[in-house]
Amino acid sequence: MYKKADNVRRAFAFIIDIALTYLMGSIPFIGGVIGFFYMLLRDGLLDGQSIGKKLLDIRVVTDHGAVTYGDSIKRNIIFAIPSLFMTILVIGWIISGVIGAIIYIVEIVKAMNDPEGKRYGDVWAGTKVVEGQKAS
Repeated sequence: MYKKADNVRRAFAFIIDIALTYLMGSIPFIGGVIGFFYMLLRDGLLDGQSIGKKLLDIRVVTDHGAVTYGDSIKRNIIFAIPSLFMTILVIGWIISGVIGAIIYIVEIVKAMNDPEGKRYGDVWAGTKVVEGQKAS
């Protein structure tokens, strides 16, 4: 049995991942594409842990086994789309930030109001974010 991830650690893990995405996005043209693929596939890496989740010892799990790249794509497509705008210099970064902020707010509200901490991406993918270790 897994314990639901702490919202504060989950938020900081997400901030780390977003910072990495925007850092990658600062590379003209190709950076937005790299950021897009990182956001899509990040939870399929490292046994259900993105870089931010790994640093804060939380992970994504499913009811059907290990998190796959397909699961990661389903749960993160909504976050990946804004990073494609970063391929457009300056104005694209602003558009990405505005669209991203709206998406982040909607997903945060959903996760904070769900008993299992699931956001819409988790519902679509059949995943949830939990503490890194199994509960005793």
